[in-house]
Amino acid sequence: MVMDTLQIRMNQELLKRVDDLVKTGVYSNRSDVIRDAVRRFVWKDEVGSISNEGQDSVEQIRKVRGKLSEGPIDIDKINNL
Repeated sequence: MVMDTLQIRMNQELLKRVDDLVKTGVYSNRSDVIRDAVRRFVWKDEVGSISNEGQDSVEQIRKVRGKLSEGPIDIDKINNL
C-alpha cells in the first residue's frame, strides 16, 4: 500500500504528548501516534473503537497490539482500517 506524506504543524505541548507516547512504548514512532489519532477521530462512532471515557485507552491499545502480535499480521489490512 502506498502512503502519502503529510506535513503538519503542532504546538510544543501536543508534540511533547506525542513524544511521551513513543518514549513509553505505546507507539513505535510519531507517525503511528498521528495515524491512530486520526483513525480515532474518523471512527469515533464506529463499533469497536476505543473510547477515551472512563477507561485506560493506553492499556486497551496494548491489549489490541498483543492480540495482533499473536498471529500473522497483514499490515496493509491494518493500515486500511
